[in-house]
Amino acid sequence: MDALAVMLEAPERLSLRPLALNPVGPADLVVDVAWSGISSGTEKLLWSGRMPSFPGMGYPLVPGYESVGRVVDAGADARGRIGEWVFVPGANCYATARGLFGGTAQRVVLAAARAIPIDESLGRDGILMALAATAHHAIAGGRVPDLVIGHGILGRLIARIAVATGGGAPVVWETNPARRDASGYAVIDPVEDARRDYAAICDASGASDILDTAFGRLGKGGEVVLAGFYDRLSFAFPSAFMREARVRIAAEFTPADITAVVELIDIGLLELDGLISHARPASEAEDAYPQAFTDPDCLKMVLDWRQI
Repeated sequence: MDALAVMLEAPERLSLRPLALNPVGPADLVVDVAWSGISSGTEKLLWSGRMPSFPGMGYPLVPGYESVGRVVDAGADARGRIGEWVFVPGANCYATARGLFGGTAQRVVLAAARAIPIDESLGRDGILMALAATAHHAIAGGRVPDLVIGHGILGRLIARIAVATGGGAPVVWETNPARRDASGYAVIDPVEDARRDYAAICDASGASDILDTAFGRLGKGGEVVLAGFYDRLSFAFPSAFMREARVRIAAEFTPADITAVVELIDIGLLELDGLISHARPASEAEDAYPQAFTDPDCLKMVLDWRQI
């Protein structure tokens, strides 16, 4: 069995080609993917070649951890799940390529335990489950932020989940005037904010110099949460010292975060609409990836695999 997949051959060299899939095990599912998202954080680093080295890193690789689709086949122990609509947080199922993170393909094979049933009515918005869970994980580990830096897609989800979980509406900083649209919380230019007593600041900008900025706006004993993915960070010590600042790094989301997000959506406290700005057929992946990373109007790009 094989499937068309997006292949990162090397930095800034991408193709769409068939790859052989590993055999289906007794506890595996086969999922026909309908939509897959392009991450403007992690995948941008992979595409550009700036991803720091860690286990599993290398080329050629299949990216992607934001796919949704239908279970069309399964191993002997998982046949009851055939027909389900699921979120796929990646797959390592390729015979001749690394699966990092492996979800951007026409068809994937993955362990049944990793495929998360979601409401099919979410449509393409279902690909946002990973980012929503990441946003939830950033909040769940400590204080709900009263300042969010960056109003890209992760910053928007952090703000929405802060409101949905009863933590109150945070202030959000955004330097791009075109991205200051919001409802339920304020989005402002940081130069217009004189406040310097925030208790909890969550960075969703991924900027390498963000700690100096954030420490200067904290109150005594405040916390900075790093929710993006960074190559290297540095900061001047005195400002952090005077505020007895704390830094918390929000790592990968957990199954508990997915469960919490699904519950918030099901009871109507969290909506995912209005976050996907661009969609292109999967056949146009070679153009879609650069656009996702360089077009300032592209908040979130998804690939449509349904007609390929």
